[in-house]
Amino acid sequence: MTWDVLSMIGTIAFAVSGAIVAMEEEYDIFGVYILGIVTAFGGGAIRNLLIGVPVSALWDQGLFFQIALLSITAVFLFPSNLLKHWQKWGNLFDAIGLSAFAIQGAIYAVNMDRPLSAVIVAAVLTGIGGGIIRDLLAGRKPIVLRAEIYALWAIITGLFIGLGIATHPLELYTLFVIVTVLRVLSYTFDWKLPIRKFEAN
Repeated sequence: MTWDVLSMIGTIAFAVSGAIVAMEEEYDIFGVYILGIVTAFGGGAIRNLLIGVPVSALWDQGLFFQIALLSITAVFLFPSNLLKHWQKWGNLFDAIGLSAFAIQGAIYAVNMDRPLSAVIVAAVLTGIGGGIIRDLLAGRKPIVLRAEIYALWAIITGLFIGLGIATHPLELYTLFVIVTVLRVLSYTFDWKLPIRKFEAN
């Protein structure tokens, strides 16, 4: 049940995120749907490749594809005056998607009896993979490659689940809320990881 709920939350959040970015870049309706679908399922596809699950397993998620398509359609038909608030709420959808999919990816790896390292990788790739693909296709610099804290929250999620600290539904939902809040705080207060610039002579 927890798996399905988190999958649904992540799918909606990232499908909406991808669709909005496509509309900001003035893509046509086909481009909006493509970017929305890729954002929602790209992270899962990358995760499956790296932990040895056939990518074709994604096509078994018929319900989630329908949810993604409905979410994208709703965004596309949304009144333009309300979409202007996307800059305010867009990062929140991204934070929700990151948290939900990071937990989902970690659970997926744990259920396959993968080691802690694979659980962390699965959490990170599922949480940020779709967003990276979205930003690259939209011609933007991926958030995760900036100094802004983003992938760190997915790593922490993988650790908590891989070490068995969060296993029961209530613990997982609590982790979901905490990671979402941390992500929101990190962009609200501009928390950054250390960077080092290289200046060529």
